Amino acid sequence: MTDDLQAMQLALLQAEQGLYSTTPNPRVGCVIVLNGRVIGAGHTQPPGGNHAEIEALNNALARGHEVRGATAYVTLEPCSHFGRTPPCADALIRAGIARVVAAIADPNPLVAGQGLARLQAAGIAVSCGVLEEAAREINIGFFTRMQRGRPWIRMKLAASLDGKTALQNGVSQWITGSPARDDGHAWRARACAILTGIGTVEEDDPQLNVRAVATPRQPRRIIIDSKLRIAPQARILQGGGAWIFTAAGQPEKIAQLNALGAEVIVLPNAQGKVDLSAVVAELGRRQINELHVEAGAKLNGALLQENCVDELLLYLAPALIGPGRGMFDLPALATLENKHQLRFHQVQQIGEDLRILARLT
Repeated sequence: MTDDLQAMQLALLQAEQGLYSTTPNPRVGCVIVLNGRVIGAGHTQPPGGNHAEIEALNNALARGHEVRGATAYVTLEPCSHFGRTPPCADALIRAGIARVVAAIADPNPLVAGQGLARLQAAGIAVSCGVLEEAAREINIGFFTRMQRGRPWIRMKLAASLDGKTALQNGVSQWITGSPARDDGHAWRARACAILTGIGTVEEDDPQLNVRAVATPRQPRRIIIDSKLRIAPQARILQGGGAWIFTAAGQPEKIAQLNALGAEVIVLPNAQGKVDLSAVVAELGRRQINELHVEAGAKLNGALLQENCVDELLLYLAPALIGPGRGMFDLPALATLENKHQLRFHQVQQIGEDLRILARLT
């Protein structure tokens, strides 16, 4: 181990091990280095379990190493408050760690620099900002929720090269290849929740769960259903736990859905539809960090219009369909100045298809 950059890269690899499991907590990795050697490593466990720093300290001790005088590399500022677990900053101090390098400060107002300050006050050398952008990316949803009070919203689409998500008759299986479909499930798995609309539920009867990759948990399933049309036998309701946002107060139907383990939240707007901005705010209050959207053109367009999208996850197949269903229902523009502007964040080939991550500017 030669420098802080290499050590933090290893800590980020540790953080990635919590990609599917730490929500609503951030994904954090930690490595402990002494005399140029990694003597301990760990990542944050599911809620209620150890944070990364504790895992790394325990790992070092289990391997027979003394951590006093070592350097701890952490992908997020060590916490300084009591939550489900005690403060990690205190544990590092008690262990005799001599130096702490953090990738980025914690955006949580309960921490926000206090963890680093506590370490400094205890005589520990502290630095922050090593691979900061990479550390932010792995926790983009957590940062968004802490700073904006809402989740990071990623909209997934699969389309032909001429922008069609299905034939005119609705057939869409399969426009993209199996590697792209499996990759889409990996993005589902990292999300806290998956959102769709009642149109997709009625037409496709999706399970909307993770099947193509191994995951320790299933994301929450969320349905936008203004008139509460959802059928009790819909597959998306199986297993309970779904959240249904509606504009219709129908006590009998709500009671029926509640009995199936679903929760119905009534959030109407002035037009008698679901208030999408209110939904996004409510999901932030419910500690949803990353929201994965898989919906039809109507809801996709409405979410864009309401500024409820941060990123498009677009799979483009090398095929032309001709007349068919588009990705978004959007109003005609009178001027190009009013277009929804995006920037390419990442472009990668997945199997025969192209995966594009494009972020709203």
